[in-house]
Amino acid sequence: MAAPPPYSPSLFRRRDCASGASVVAIDNKIEQAMDLVKNHLMYAVREEVEVLKEQIKELLEKNSQLERENSLLKTLASPEQLEKFQSRLPSEVLHPQEQSPGAAPPAQHSGGSAV
Repeated sequence: MAAPPPYSPSLFRRRDCASGASVVAIDNKIEQAMDLVKNHLMYAVREEVEVLKEQIKELLEKNSQLERENSLLKTLASPEQLEKFQSRLPSEVLHPQEQSPGAAPPAQHSGGSAV
Protein backbone atom coordinates (compact mmCIF):
# COMPACT_ATOMS: atom_id res chain seq x y z
CA MET A 1 0.00 0.00 0.00
CA ALA A 2 1.50 3.34 -1.09
CA ALA A 3 1.55 6.21 1.33
CA PRO A 4 -0.20 9.37 0.21
CA PRO A 5 2.10 12.27 -0.73
CA PRO A 6 2.83 14.74 2.09
CA TYR A 7 1.20 17.45 0.00
CA SER A 8 -2.03 17.78 -1.82
CA PRO A 9 -1.67 17.68 -5.63
CA SER A 10 -4.56 20.12 -5.79
CA LEU A 11 -2.27 22.81 -4.36
CA PHE A 12 -0.27 22.71 -7.58
CA ARG A 13 -3.26 22.46 -9.90
CA ARG A 14 -4.65 25.78 -8.72
CA ARG A 15 -1.44 27.59 -9.50
CA ASP A 16 -0.71 26.01 -12.88
CA CYS A 17 -1.51 29.13 -14.91
CA ALA A 18 0.27 31.54 -12.59
CA SER A 19 3.29 29.31 -12.01
CA GLY A 20 3.59 28.51 -15.73
CA ALA A 21 3.95 32.20 -16.52
CA SER A 22 6.36 32.56 -13.63
CA VAL A 23 8.50 29.68 -14.91
CA VAL A 24 8.60 31.23 -18.39
CA ALA A 25 9.61 34.59 -16.92
CA ILE A 26 12.36 32.96 -14.86
CA ASP A 27 13.55 31.00 -17.91
CA ASN A 28 13.68 34.23 -19.91
CA LYS A 29 15.68 35.99 -17.20
CA ILE A 30 18.11 33.06 -17.03
CA GLU A 31 18.51 33.11 -20.80
CA GLN A 32 19.13 36.87 -20.77
CA ALA A 33 21.73 36.47 -18.02
CA MET A 34 23.46 33.68 -19.93
CA ASP A 35 23.50 35.83 -23.09
CA LEU A 36 25.00 38.70 -21.12
CA VAL A 37 27.73 36.45 -19.71
CA LYS A 38 28.40 34.99 -23.17
CA ASN A 39 28.68 38.46 -24.70
CA HIS A 40 31.03 39.59 -21.94
CA LEU A 41 33.25 36.54 -22.36
CA MET A 42 33.31 36.89 -26.15
CA TYR A 43 34.31 40.55 -25.82
CA ALA A 44 37.06 39.66 -23.32
CA VAL A 45 38.35 36.86 -25.54
CA ARG A 46 38.40 39.11 -28.63
CA GLU A 47 40.27 41.75 -26.67
CA GLU A 48 42.83 39.21 -25.45
CA VAL A 49 43.25 37.84 -28.99
CA GLU A 50 44.05 41.34 -30.25
CA VAL A 51 46.64 41.82 -27.49
CA LEU A 52 48.22 38.45 -28.29
CA LYS A 53 48.28 39.19 -32.03
CA GLU A 54 50.13 42.42 -31.32
CA GLN A 55 52.60 40.61 -29.07
CA ILE A 56 53.20 37.98 -31.75
CA LYS A 57 53.80 40.71 -34.33
CA GLU A 58 56.30 42.45 -32.04
CA LEU A 59 58.07 39.19 -31.22
CA LEU A 60 58.35 38.24 -34.91
CA GLU A 61 59.86 41.65 -35.69
CA LYS A 62 62.30 41.35 -32.78
CA ASN A 63 63.23 37.80 -33.82
CA SER A 64 63.86 38.93 -37.39
CA GLN A 65 65.99 41.81 -36.17
CA LEU A 66 68.03 39.52 -33.90
CA GLU A 67 68.51 36.98 -36.70
CA ARG A 68 69.84 39.73 -39.00
CA GLU A 69 72.11 40.98 -36.24
CA ASN A 70 73.34 37.46 -35.53
CA SER A 71 74.04 36.85 -39.20
CA LEU A 72 75.96 40.12 -39.46
CA LEU A 73 78.02 39.34 -36.37
CA LYS A 74 78.85 35.88 -37.71
CA THR A 75 80.08 37.33 -40.98
CA LEU A 76 82.20 39.95 -39.19
CA ALA A 77 83.67 37.57 -36.63
CA SER A 78 86.84 35.65 -37.33
CA PRO A 79 86.75 31.84 -37.19
CA GLU A 80 88.82 31.99 -33.98
CA GLN A 81 86.32 34.33 -32.35
CA LEU A 82 83.41 32.08 -33.38
CA GLU A 83 85.15 29.00 -31.99
CA LYS A 84 85.95 30.77 -28.73
CA PHE A 85 82.36 31.99 -28.41
CA GLN A 86 80.86 28.57 -29.16
CA SER A 87 83.14 26.92 -26.59
CA ARG A 88 81.56 29.14 -23.91
CA LEU A 89 77.99 28.20 -24.79
CA PRO A 90 76.27 25.35 -22.90
CA SER A 91 75.66 22.26 -25.04
CA GLU A 92 71.85 22.77 -24.83
CA VAL A 93 72.20 26.00 -26.81
CA LEU A 94 74.41 24.44 -29.48
CA HIS A 95 72.35 21.23 -29.85
CA PRO A 96 68.74 21.88 -28.75
CA GLN A 97 67.40 18.80 -30.60
CA GLU A 98 69.41 16.52 -28.30
CA GLN A 99 67.39 17.47 -25.22
CA SER A 100 65.34 14.73 -23.64
CA PRO A 101 61.94 14.30 -25.34
CA GLY A 102 60.01 14.96 -22.11
CA ALA A 103 61.75 18.26 -21.47
CA ALA A 104 59.73 21.23 -22.60
CA PRO A 105 60.99 24.79 -22.79
CA PRO A 106 59.78 26.98 -19.93
CA ALA A 107 56.44 28.60 -20.67
CA GLN A 108 56.17 32.35 -20.46
CA HIS A 109 52.95 34.07 -19.41
CA SER A 110 52.21 37.61 -20.44
CA GLY A 111 50.11 38.26 -17.35
CA GLY A 112 47.05 39.16 -19.40
CA SER A 113 43.61 38.23 -18.22
CA ALA A 114 40.81 36.62 -20.18
CA VAL A 115 38.17 38.54 -18.24
